[in-house]
Amino acid sequence: MNDGPRLPGVDTVDEDDRIVLHVDADCFYASCERLKEPELEGEPVVVGMGYEDGETVGAVATASYEAREFGVESAQGISTALEKLPRRAALEDDSNAPSDANTDADAASDSSSESGSAARETLERSETGYYRPVDMEFYESVAVEVREILHDCADVVREVSIDEAYLDVTERTAWEVADGFARHVKERIEREVGVTVSIGVAPTMSAAKIASDFDKPDGLTVVRPGEVESFLAPLEVELLHGVGPVTARELRGMDLETAGDVAATDPGPLEDRFGERGRELYNRARGEDDRRVEPRGEPKSFSRESAFAEAVEEPDPKYERIETLAAAVADRATREGALYRTVGVKAVLPPFEVNTREQSLSGPVDDPDLVERIAADLFTEFESEPVRKLGVRVANLEFTGADQAQLDGWDGDGVTGPADSSVDNLDTDSAGADFASDDGPGENGAGANGESNDRSPNPSERDLPAGQSSLTDFRSD
Repeated sequence: MNDGPRLPGVDTVDEDDRIVLHVDADCFYASCERLKEPELEGEPVVVGMGYEDGETVGAVATASYEAREFGVESAQGISTALEKLPRRAALEDDSNAPSDANTDADAASDSSSESGSAARETLERSETGYYRPVDMEFYESVAVEVREILHDCADVVREVSIDEAYLDVTERTAWEVADGFARHVKERIEREVGVTVSIGVAPTMSAAKIASDFDKPDGLTVVRPGEVESFLAPLEVELLHGVGPVTARELRGMDLETAGDVAATDPGPLEDRFGERGRELYNRARGEDDRRVEPRGEPKSFSRESAFAEAVEEPDPKYERIETLAAAVADRATREGALYRTVGVKAVLPPFEVNTREQSLSGPVDDPDLVERIAADLFTEFESEPVRKLGVRVANLEFTGADQAQLDGWDGDGVTGPADSSVDNLDTDSAGADFASDDGPGENGAGANGESNDRSPNPSERDLPAGQSSLTDFRSD
């Protein structure tokens, strides 16, 4: 996709002066929970899995920065985390959290009756927080809004996971104003979606990734060409892209404490210890990274969502929004050379009740008018309901060299499947998440079902406590 605007006077680009943005959402799951419950703003929030009824083992998916001040970390056992920061919901009548009885039972199964007693005692502390179980469907619905902004701001986007992505904006801006461009991206995401992100800007992917972590939360760090090695030099080895706790310990055992130490050492011993990865560590420490930002395979679906300032009950503005969204989605599919077999709509009712409906076609098509007609028909059952947000999606994409197809009608032989198939009846791993997914699986195949990332070539090497863990990681905790 190369049809985006470009700054006047930016006509040629030196290959060494690429402008790469790494966009990383701050405590994404916790931020999403705060969208649902604004009263959680500024409060300690722990989001986890496996601490619901019938479960005895669980771990923290993410903890807000307020919760981290009490020692709560990602991938930490839920019982341990809540002993550090007990749930305020356990003191209140909150249907989103387990009861006190479940809390006691879980604490006992997690350790012993003594730890359960300690957990009860901590409930009396004045510094209390909130626990919320992972709501992946909702998180994906928020993530798709962020993705749309990223794709609108960059010609090339590599979606790493639900909460981070690389952007190549070389054709969109220039180094002289790169900080302003990145700030524009940040402000759009906060204004239009309601979550904060940290952005790193650099000539390489690895430096951009490190820069985005440099000033969290809500940070913006720009590392210009010629500054990469000096920026990296004083950083501890743990902060190098691709270095986790295990590798960091080995590097320190070689008396390499900082990135500057790694850059100044003889690469031979690194290669002896780590193989090809040793040379990669050496190059990254010197600011050398020739990787290009490339999309992760072909997308599974295209979707566009839009929220109203407040819930809307009148049908006309809702149908007008459906028409606009359908046109935008169909246009993107046409520009990307994609045919689609499924058209879907999404209606979010107050407070955050997510409903999706979809219709299957008899064959792959490229037909914007058809998308609009089907989307409007699928939305009919919600026309009298108050609606906070609407979405339109085309899915089951095919990227072929075949001629584009159209169907003249959709209410006869051209369409199959029930018009009111709900999210609960869709044959997907996570229908709500699939609706929101604008691309294929994330790193390590997590996609809509995980929050994995590429911070290290080896998943066991990830420095999980520093940020959100992947679902794959904390399932094994």
